[in-house]
Amino acid sequence: MATHAPAPASVATDEPLLSYLDDATGERTDLTASQLGAWVARSAGLLRDGCGLRPGDRVAVLLPPHWRTAAVLLGAWSVGLTVSFRPRALAGLPALEPGADRPFDAVFVTPERLDDWLEDLPEGTHRYLVGVRPGPADEVPPGWLDWSTEVLRHPADPPDYTAVDPADPATPDGTSFGAWRRLAAEIAAQLDLRPGDRLLVDPVEHEQPLKWLLAPLAARATLVIHANPTHPAPPHTRRL
Repeated sequence: MATHAPAPASVATDEPLLSYLDDATGERTDLTASQLGAWVARSAGLLRDGCGLRPGDRVAVLLPPHWRTAAVLLGAWSVGLTVSFRPRALAGLPALEPGADRPFDAVFVTPERLDDWLEDLPEGTHRYLVGVRPGPADEVPPGWLDWSTEVLRHPADPPDYTAVDPADPATPDGTSFGAWRRLAAEIAAQLDLRPGDRLLVDPVEHEQPLKWLLAPLAARATLVIHANPTHPAPPHTRRL
């Protein structure tokens, strides 16, 4: 898992690697590989330098497909953290992964899931609200911090990090970083993704980052996350 998201070989470096569209709000965010890499570096700095986390520490991510989610996930993995990803579809169901009953070192959640009565949020030493709308969160309850504010306290240039061992666990079930890399490549092959392909993702239908994030990056493809779609899909995209 690299700190910088790889730039697809057939896409110019000034073209978007990841785009987020929301037809309900009119938001459009386009990030090149270097721009996404800067957010990944800031997120990694928040976890390593702001929270003092080290390889093997555990974080829980309760976020939908979004460019901020990509920054959180890639930032956490780039410093060797073990990430528990919890899709909203499993809200209210007990977490069966090893260690799920213990507090996490950091927890990331959207304001919507924080207020969801079905949600049994895990405990965490460091707790962050990550909104899916531009700008900081409107209200941050006691005991929580706004990710969009805190992450900007850290540089966009990645510092020197300890190399991540491919054999170390990337997720609480013990799946290693190397195994996830291989799985992402296999999924990309099954989807017939190729360098320069543009993958269209509906965040409601596809919550697992293995498909919407890791597989496209493994294939050196680009992706468009299209939330609340009411307008036609962007041209030259393939639907996941």
